[in-house]
Amino acid sequence: MAVRAVVFDWGGTLTPFHTIDLADLWAVAARILAPDRQAELTEALVAVESEFWQRVRRDGGLVSTTLDDVVALAAERTGVRLEAVLRDQALEAHLEAWTPHTYTDPDAEPLLRALHQRGVRTGLLSNTHWPREWHERILARDRVLDLIDVRVYTSELAHTKPHAEAFRAVLGPLGVAPADAVMVGDRPVDDIGGAKALGMRAVLLPNDQVPQGVAPDATISSLSELLPILDPWLA
Repeated sequence: MAVRAVVFDWGGTLTPFHTIDLADLWAVAARILAPDRQAELTEALVAVESEFWQRVRRDGGLVSTTLDDVVALAAERTGVRLEAVLRDQALEAHLEAWTPHTYTDPDAEPLLRALHQRGVRTGLLSNTHWPREWHERILARDRVLDLIDVRVYTSELAHTKPHAEAFRAVLGPLGVAPADAVMVGDRPVDDIGGAKALGMRAVLLPNDQVPQGVAPDATISSLSELLPILDPWLA
């Protein structure tokens, strides 16, 4: 069947992959929440977030989470009392600290425009515990928000990729069947395996920090290589 929609992962795909130090990013929040116990709270925040991603890998995306969940559990473990105003300030500072790692790939905008010119619908499916507002702010800053027809963040879902329900959450609003859609992502299990299990085609944009897994239908080294692969599938 002809491809009618392309769904992109966010981190590592529309936004280039970065190696980051979670402790540095969470320390910004911990300094606001508990300045006298910053190191202890930072350690707990890193541990809770890491456990979440490990659970995603272990359970196949069975349970999602939010940024508030991460902070609440870390505070519970350390006995830090959360004040709503300070919590909001801390999360804002934490997300601001991510800014150098969030810039959209320069190839993304022309690619998305070219897909629309071909009559192809576009979607975004991101495994994330960040709120929608923050993701949308980033996409708007980089002038690609309006080029993505349907944007789905697992912080708003019960499941994450590779669970089938996460993919259905974006395919439904796009109005396409799995066989009519392509998933583009950097994670062989979450993106490629989840998509192919549902009947989608899948294109891998690999990085050397993510273990290999399910074989994709095609592999690219940059977003600029995607259109020549897609064009025969659009016929």
